[in-house]
Amino acid sequence: QVQLVESGGGLVQAGGSLRLSCATSGRAFSSYATGWFRQAPEKEREFVAAISFSGRTTYYADSVKGRFTISRDNTKNTVYLQMNSLKPEDTAVYYCAAAWGGVTSTLSSYRDWGQGTQVTVSS
Repeated sequence: QVQLVESGGGLVQAGGSLRLSCATSGRAFSSYATGWFRQAPEKEREFVAAISFSGRTTYYADSVKGRFTISRDNTKNTVYLQMNSLKPEDTAVYYCAAAWGGVTSTLSSYRDWGQGTQVTVSS
């Protein structure tokens, strides 16, 4: 099992930037892929970005491609989501999660989840 704790959310104006962090513990960090998902009010949770355990493979949702960057620091057991050019439609609770079977955008493949961090983008 993996424990994940997100941080870095907050209120930002449109066009601004935030960097989310996901600190992990438990299972060996190098043994699972990590993804970021988000859920806006009254909407389903959706995929944002994912990174393989090696860090060499990354996936992004089309809606964030070119604006968000996922990365991981294996020395700190931490995954990051750098979010630039933020838009009001990026407002949501952002969750990080661990997938033991390899990097994927499929929500059901992620077994362990953090508690989420709120990101609010004002217009």
